[in-house]
Order: sequence, then structure tokens, then C-alpha cells
Amino acid sequence: MASPSAPELTLLFDGGCPLCVREVRFLQRRDRRGRLEFVDIDAAGYDPEAHEGISYRAAMGRIHAIAGSGEVLRDVAVFREAYRLIGLGWLYAPTRWPVIGGVVDWVYGIWAARRLQMTGRADLETLCRGRCELH
Repeated sequence: MASPSAPELTLLFDGGCPLCVREVRFLQRRDRRGRLEFVDIDAAGYDPEAHEGISYRAAMGRIHAIAGSGEVLRDVAVFREAYRLIGLGWLYAPTRWPVIGGVVDWVYGIWAARRLQMTGRADLETLCRGRCELH
């Protein structure tokens, strides 16, 4: 079992996105062994250098996570690993299958491209103004 200082997976999430926050709360409730850590990329103190150099812009564009080994995961692979660690890996197991995986990746790409608009947030360029240049 991982200690709080050494999570098996660190998820970078947008704390300003209501759907993202709902998903994080679900994962936190299910993470009874403390395997996951969550970092709000929308918080003023988010530091890309402390998170494998993942910029605010990149993290806001697509979900990222960092495995305990330092490997950076993106997109559906993040959910697949997070759900595996909380004992619900079977839910995302079909995303490893060629046809289903391809469709799920495509749908996630559409979601990621429109997430900010669909959740009533400013567009990425507006969010990055004055912030992305800092990192």
C-alpha cells in the first residue's frame, strides 16, 4: 500500500470544472487504500515543474496523471489506471480492446476539445492569459 507521500497515481484535475470535481470526489471516496493523489491544476499555486513539467495549458487541454514510476499518462489511460487502483478496473478494461478503445479515445478527444465550453468555462486561451506565460 502506498503512503500519502508516495501515491501510486497523481491525477491532475481542473478544480473549476464541476464534472471533474464530481469525478475526483467519487475517486476519493473509493480510494480506501490511499493510492491516489489529486492536484488541482486550476489552483493558483499549481507548479508544472513539480508535476513532470506538465504545463497548465497541457493539463487543461487533456487529463494527465503521473504514475508512481514517473510515467505520464494521458486521456483514457488515466481513468483506466485510476479505476484499476480503486478496484473498479473492470469498468475501463474494454477500453484496451482495439475497436472499443479506438471509439472511446475518439469520444474522449471530442469531450476534451469541448469540455470548457460544455461546462460553462472560459476558453483555454482566456484561461491561459497571464498564467501560461508564467510557467
